[in-house]
Amino acid sequence: MSQPRVVAVHASTSHSFSKFTEEAITLLEGLGVQGDTHAGVTVQHRSRVARDASQPNLRQVHLLHAELFDELVAGGFAVFPGDLGENITIRGLDVLALPTGTRLRIGADAIVEITGLRNPCSQIDKFQPGLTAAVLDRDAQGNLIRKAGVMGIVLQGGEVRTGDAIEVMLPALPHVALIPV
Repeated sequence: MSQPRVVAVHASTSHSFSKFTEEAITLLEGLGVQGDTHAGVTVQHRSRVARDASQPNLRQVHLLHAELFDELVAGGFAVFPGDLGENITIRGLDVLALPTGTRLRIGADAIVEITGLRNPCSQIDKFQPGLTAAVLDRDAQGNLIRKAGVMGIVLQGGEVRTGDAIEVMLPALPHVALIPV
């Protein structure tokens, strides 16, 4: 298998659902994507701020596998990188299978630690009806599978661009499966 790569990067200064494609984004240690509305030490997502604004921000960076877009387009949805609000779209890495605490070196300098799964919210169906069901699935045992990407925190800042290579650094055993954050 070839090395995983960044296929697109995105940011938005507003609490809009989708994010805008950029030439490059800058990850800031302990904060997230420079200029993005979700950057910060404490939670920035509106629903989480309403519950407890002092919670640590475990959702500084949203990463999504481009293969999901392939699946959604094949299913009749008009959805493309950035549309689901991710900051970094990746190809060639099953981000949903990574254990909690996995570190991704993206490009030359940036390191993002995966904190958990993105839990799809009602905004997805407002974007396109039926999309929520398309990003959820069930395994053979009936357990819910969330396919809307993963969230992470920035351990080391740096610039991230389309085409950047991604190095996967797994945490020590035992590995802990991702849960929604």
